[in-house]
Amino acid sequence: MYWYNGELIESEIIQLPINEPGLLFGATIFTTLRVYHNSLESRLTHWEAHQKRLVDSIQKLDFQQPNWQNIRRGASILINHYPILRITLFPDGKEWITGRLIPDNLTEKQKYGVNVTIAKTEQYRSLPFHKTGNYLAAWLAKNQALKQNIQQNTQEAILTDSGGNWLETTTGNLWGWRDRCWFTPPLTAGILPGIMREQLINWLRTQQYQVKEEPFTPELVKKFVAIAYSNCVVEILPIHQVIHPTGKLQYDNQHYCFKELQRYLLA
Repeated sequence: MYWYNGELIESEIIQLPINEPGLLFGATIFTTLRVYHNSLESRLTHWEAHQKRLVDSIQKLDFQQPNWQNIRRGASILINHYPILRITLFPDGKEWITGRLIPDNLTEKQKYGVNVTIAKTEQYRSLPFHKTGNYLAAWLAKNQALKQNIQQNTQEAILTDSGGNWLETTTGNLWGWRDRCWFTPPLTAGILPGIMREQLINWLRTQQYQVKEEPFTPELVKKFVAIAYSNCVVEILPIHQVIHPTGKLQYDNQHYCFKELQRYLLA
């Protein structure tokens, strides 16, 4: 079941023109949101923030404005079946909304953390300030991490720049903790301005926590006591080990700082 161009369609197949730029070039923009309390109006759903991000990308990438009433109507129908929605927009303004369930093992990952690898330098997201359909590099990096899962239990990958600085995971923004301060890479590093990232920064600062936006250099990441990544689906996920080609970095996945960060979800 999905919503496409103003219609609810009960099928696992979508029909697109063979010259559709989204099909040929990945020329789409999208946002993925988690619906709390079965409501688009919930504080944690961040419906307006997701819409604003889409509008910003539409304007900067010169896409046609979609029918926002159709998008709202489609999302309102699908939230009765799925807690996670992905809203995709095509250059001509057509909307495509799909849904999925929360992963069964998410609670366990939130409690015990995950292991991640470092992606190859050439695997970086195209147009990093926007969520575009051209996600091949991130998809490859995550798939390679999953293929190592049997030997090293890796489930995610961290993208880096040419200097070896950590940027973001294939699906979320990075966080590091040391000296009673949260760190996250700056947007100027070339990362996605994640909605959960923005909300957490604002909340932490209103709660008088220190937050620094600094590049995650090879030197800085070794000084962190705990690290995590965030997005609107997984919320806040601790990282237990980062596996390099030449070794491992191990972090405290049970650190008390995560309980402080998770207070945002309970406020």
